[in-house]
Amino acid sequence: MLAKGTFDIKLNPIPDDVPPVGRMIISKEYSGDMVGTGSGQMISKRTASGTAVYSAIEEFEGTVNGKKGSFTFLHIGEMSSSHQSLEITIVAGSGTSEFEGISGSISIEQENSSHSYELDYSL
Repeated sequence: MLAKGTFDIKLNPIPDDVPPVGRMIISKEYSGDMVGTGSGQMISKRTASGTAVYSAIEEFEGTVNGKKGSFTFLHIGEMSSSHQSLEITIVAGSGTSEFEGISGSISIEQENSSHSYELDYSL
């Protein structure tokens, strides 16, 4: 099954005295085939050479194509001058209510300050 739409995102830094990495609180508002909120935390690191990595855990709560409940995304991303990768998957066993047994992944496109998604999932 497929769900498409857009989302707004706010990233709020978590202050650390001596941060070896950056930490952020994630707040998202999804619209389109997914209607609801995403909340979680992100850890990121940028090296002196410009390579950057991040991981995040995001809890989605709302509806997808009319079904209601929640599930968890795991984000893993890497970016360097030669390549970029991003994998966001649904955590097995995380679905509640009408999302029990959900599996799949989501892809994200960013153009300027606008974000869109495509969720490919199975129930």
